[in-house]
Amino acid sequence: MEAGEIGGALLFLLAAAAAVAAAVSVGAVDFSRPLAAGAPLGFQQAVSWLIGVLDGTSSAAADVYGAWVAVRAGVIAPVLQVAVWACMVMSVMLVVEAVYNSVVSLGVKAIGWRPEWRFKWEPLDGADEEKGRAHYPLVLVQIPMYNELEVYKLSIAAACELQWPKDRIIVQVLDDSTDPFIKNLVELECENWVNKGVNIKYATRTSRKGFKAGALKKGMECDYATQSEYIAIFDADFQPEPDFLLRTVPFLVHNPEVALVQARWSFVNDTTSLLTRVQKMFFDYHFKVEQEAGSATFAFFSFNGTAGVWRTVAIKEAGGWKDRTTVEDMDLAVRATLKGWKFVYVGDIRVKSELPSTYKAYCRQQFRWSSGGANLFRKMAKDVLVAKLLLGAESYCTNRCMYSLQYHSPSLGHNPGAVFTSLGCRLYSHGAYHSNSHKTSKKSSHNAILDFV
Repeated sequence: MEAGEIGGALLFLLAAAAAVAAAVSVGAVDFSRPLAAGAPLGFQQAVSWLIGVLDGTSSAAADVYGAWVAVRAGVIAPVLQVAVWACMVMSVMLVVEAVYNSVVSLGVKAIGWRPEWRFKWEPLDGADEEKGRAHYPLVLVQIPMYNELEVYKLSIAAACELQWPKDRIIVQVLDDSTDPFIKNLVELECENWVNKGVNIKYATRTSRKGFKAGALKKGMECDYATQSEYIAIFDADFQPEPDFLLRTVPFLVHNPEVALVQARWSFVNDTTSLLTRVQKMFFDYHFKVEQEAGSATFAFFSFNGTAGVWRTVAIKEAGGWKDRTTVEDMDLAVRATLKGWKFVYVGDIRVKSELPSTYKAYCRQQFRWSSGGANLFRKMAKDVLVAKLLLGAESYCTNRCMYSLQYHSPSLGHNPGAVFTSLGCRLYSHGAYHSNSHKTSKKSSHNAILDFV
């Protein structure tokens, strides 16, 4: 039985117990007759005695009931009251955040704002990639996969067909498949592209420690990977367009303070069922409203785990990939933000992918994202608070703007842990954008430190 199923069963039992207690309290059910001494203990009699203990109608349980009332009034009720008020406060925060992001998104649409307005973007040596190869940085394309029988060919082909000088790109397939048959197929597909002249590497591990984060971390330890300046990451079901690198990498080349360029997701199966249609609506809101608002206001937004290009130095400076949570992408984004790095979201660049088409797969995905956000809050809250407390006095500035929270994904909107993680990681970056280089902004990190909303 999975953790989600156990949680659902516990919630059902709690709901049933609450319903029984409510029925007894209003007199709809009466099991208050006390047990007779020496009488056989039947099920109904046992239930009647237990209800008597909780309700106080059994003379033998009067003292117990009195103690229970005292504990309930002095301990349980105040705690529940505080929890209710906390939930109400967070609900108001979420509503304010949604309204704020929606207004920003509408403003961006109205004025036609583009990332190029703030970040420098120029094509690398013109449209001809054969001209000036030395000016093209070395890019590593990582494709982590696990038993991806249906999509491995499409993802590998899309990565190998990216428009970039062949001697300046390395495609790395990180295969954690446990099925020997699938592993052989993936390895043969890589060999086919090697025969076509593509610089593609097939990498496996003896264990799946750390899962995706462990695979990405292991892939960066290869000799050829350490030489790359930028790393593009695509999950096995993502298929970038051939000009993806030509449109994203210039943001990193011309803006040394930028660590990540995030593209938007598009879906090839969004009309398959009602479930996929609803998911598309959530993701459209996440990208069009949440991430675009975060990028347009130069505030914090999280890496989505795929369809993005990272600066290798930024990953290393932030501590690399860590497998301590199931949201390793958000973990890295928070740590990079604490180091003063900036992110760029480019909604015009879309990468095709697939949505979970079954309810079981959808539940697993949402549970992983939601629980991972709460777990990350427990691990990162101290770092965020320390950054605020240590540098808060130095970072005071009269023209400073305060931004509201931004959470990782639509599923995390119902996760208080994810709310507070993002709440502590809203980056005030207006002053830092005036610096000419990342090194300069690092020396003046008080101009790019976090503001706690």
